[in-house]
Amino acid sequence: QVQLVESGGGSVQAGGSLRLSCEASRYRYSGYSMAWFRQAPGKEREGVAAIDRVGPTYYADSVKGRFTVSKDNAKNTLYLQMNSLKPEDTAMYYCAASYMRLGSWSATSTYNFWGQGTQVTVSS
Repeated sequence: QVQLVESGGGSVQAGGSLRLSCEASRYRYSGYSMAWFRQAPGKEREGVAAIDRVGPTYYADSVKGRFTVSKDNAKNTLYLQMNSLKPEDTAMYYCAASYMRLGSWSATSTYNFWGQGTQVTVSS
């Protein structure tokens, strides 16, 4: 069974940076589309950024210009570089994997596997 393990979350002040990592076991990233989602208390899980199995990337409007998604196929690791963090970025962040190319990249139903999440807290 595919396993995804996130790391890199923490507490930072507004304007700071964090880099999240998602390491996969038992499959190779090169064959999957990958994404980052987040969920704040009382809110629905929302797509943050995604990278298609053949390369195109997608971002939520709220993070464009501040977040960058990338993957290292050799290390089987997905990254999310988050700069200029805002208090509204506070949430649990999850990585997800899909067998398919990305159509509706921000729909949770697109993805077959999910990690357990890593908490990001941004203080003002």
